[in-house]
Amino acid sequence: RRLAHPGATMSYARGADEPLVPPSRGAPGTAARGGMATRTGPGLMSRAGGSHPVDENRPMTAVRAAGYTSAGRSNAGAAFDPTGQGGPAARGPAPPLAQKKDNSPEDMCRAIEREVNGLVEESAQLAAQRQLARALDKAKEAGKRERHLCKQREANGLEDQINIDLTYAVCFNLANQYHASGLYSEALNTYSVIVKNKQYAQSGRLRVNMGNIYYEQGKYPAAIKMYRMALDQIPTTGREIKSRIQRNIGNAFVRLGKFQDALAAYEPIMEHLPDVQTGFNLVLCYFALGDRERQRRGFAKLLSVRQLTADAESLETMNQADVSEDDGAKQALRERIRASHRYVSLAAKLLAASIEQHDAVAGFDWVIETLKAAGQAELATEVQIAKANHFMRERKFDKAVETLKSYERQDPALVPHAATNLSFIYFHEGDFANAAKYADLAMNHNRYNAKALVNKGNCLYARGELEGARQLYHEAMGAEADCLEAMYNLAVASKRLGDHGTALNLFEKLHAIIPHSTEVVWQIADVFDSSGQSRAAMKWFKILSARVPTDPGVLARLGSVHLKEEDETQAFHYHQESFRYLPANMDVISWLGAYFVKNEMYEKAVAYFERAAQIAPGEVKWRLMVASCHRRSGDYQLAHDIYRAIHDEYPQNIECLRYLVHICDDLGKKDAVHEYVVKLRKAERAVDVPPPEQHGGDGGHVPAEHAGAQGGRNDPPGESAYQQAMVAAAAKASRPAASVNAAAKATRATHDDDLFADDDLDDTLLPS
Repeated sequence: RRLAHPGATMSYARGADEPLVPPSRGAPGTAARGGMATRTGPGLMSRAGGSHPVDENRPMTAVRAAGYTSAGRSNAGAAFDPTGQGGPAARGPAPPLAQKKDNSPEDMCRAIEREVNGLVEESAQLAAQRQLARALDKAKEAGKRERHLCKQREANGLEDQINIDLTYAVCFNLANQYHASGLYSEALNTYSVIVKNKQYAQSGRLRVNMGNIYYEQGKYPAAIKMYRMALDQIPTTGREIKSRIQRNIGNAFVRLGKFQDALAAYEPIMEHLPDVQTGFNLVLCYFALGDRERQRRGFAKLLSVRQLTADAESLETMNQADVSEDDGAKQALRERIRASHRYVSLAAKLLAASIEQHDAVAGFDWVIETLKAAGQAELATEVQIAKANHFMRERKFDKAVETLKSYERQDPALVPHAATNLSFIYFHEGDFANAAKYADLAMNHNRYNAKALVNKGNCLYARGELEGARQLYHEAMGAEADCLEAMYNLAVASKRLGDHGTALNLFEKLHAIIPHSTEVVWQIADVFDSSGQSRAAMKWFKILSARVPTDPGVLARLGSVHLKEEDETQAFHYHQESFRYLPANMDVISWLGAYFVKNEMYEKAVAYFERAAQIAPGEVKWRLMVASCHRRSGDYQLAHDIYRAIHDEYPQNIECLRYLVHICDDLGKKDAVHEYVVKLRKAERAVDVPPPEQHGGDGGHVPAEHAGAQGGRNDPPGESAYQQAMVAAAAKASRPAASVNAAAKATRATHDDDLFADDDLDDTLLPS
């Protein structure tokens, strides 16, 4: 007999030397109806034939239960179906589906909890996409639903199922969204609710976020207090988070100007867990305190940070392993390397010019050698170029050129950088030939050098080759898509060529990149004005005026645009504002004077023409305008005196003589009228045959026409070439000689010498 494991049921099997026992007469196919296999000893199984009662354990069967019989199956072709459920008739119709009962309160609470979780996740995703308004709305909705969930559970006696982690997540997300949206008071209140709840063991760390809010608000003492309270709750194992909080404390002390306290926060970090940003801040504090020796030590510590070399090695390993350029870890590593290099470069350039008290060259040389010794050859090259830039800022262009040329000879890697800067220097000095030469040299070393392409394009632009300049600016943008100089210059060149559509597109793209650039806004407004879109130009000039409200040029252009729209009131307002900020703009002065003459307010016009005469004393037309205003206002004697003074200074001035003839006749001075008529005839004859040479003011000077004559005869205000908003009569330089000659000939044909003084001069002899 076979042995079985104790306690295990074993089906019957005949041994090799056992006689075959036929089944009993009970149920066919079974071992015995009354007998069953029992345990006769520990682990032994035997077959007993007595009629013992059925045990609670399942009896050992033969093959009947599996569906086999000794007679075999009568329906041999039928499918195997031991349970009798094969046919449709046997199965019968399917039972109806059980009706789902109404949700219990517990199920309803779970559904609300899932909804709250979904709202929190959606809010976080919207915040990551910078859709802050929608993210805040979702966070508020999540807060409302979570409070409703807690009330439902309390009402149904499910207080033990209240999820405090969900409450924490909802409040934390809401505080974050308040902070991101600039609602600092609401964010601080929400954070306070969390940190005051004793159920959240780690909530004290959120005081860092509260400190950040106070820092953004400029409340640095409160920020320091919060940072220190958070620091007390960080365990000793959290070294990295402790160092970051300590750095925040140092930053707040720097904002307060307490550099010694900031050093007390930065120096322990550099001793135990140094990083590039803290090292840079430490150098800045040493620089602010003026401690040159500690600046050297701080810069050496900054260069010894392991992060600089570790990141470079990791990037090299990724490059060797052919890691995809789109890999997130690789991009993050490159960004960290770029930030580290920026910190070191700024620190190097800052110290180089100040570390030696009276010798900037020695300071630059020390920094360059220190960087080379630390294995930062690329940064050393940047400092070498910064050395030349330092000379340029000091207006020592000869030393800058000498320095760049020396680097060009010493290090071939510096050739393109040096050539680019040399081209820039020569261009600003007006030496376009050398500027083009060095731009070509830089382009020969690297055809995709965007700065060199821009410099070459500038040289062509200065020579008037606008199409060639445009092509180079296009090429520079292709080499470096974010080259703002190339984009701006291309737009300016397109505007000069009359391609206003291209220029406007480029300027609008620039405005999207650098929205605070007043130059770009000015160019957009100017393009609209040049293309005849006065309404759009007015809009952009108003935007510009809001940013620079005291710029007289912008105010004058606004007046010009309003004048195009025939809004003379607003045009006068903006011209007057422009005059208030810059009372020396001749275009604005002449416009305002002509405006008052047109409106017959001669006393006010006199003040502007007198100012113009003070600014340009060599221009006789302004003094003639002053005298004419006095004459029109009825002060003939004062006008006569001014004309006499002008005649004494400019005896050959025909306009002045005409006015004198006219006003002397009005005053009844017949002798003076005859005298001035004779002088007028003589001056007009001199105009008929001009002398071979002009001699200053009393020679062949012909004065400008007067702005506005009598009543409605003066022309409406026109536009000058610069401002496009000037009065045509006030802006003209002089009357054409042909018209003067024609008037003189007509006078001589009508009057002879004896009778001329008796005729009254009408307004046809006055300047129109």
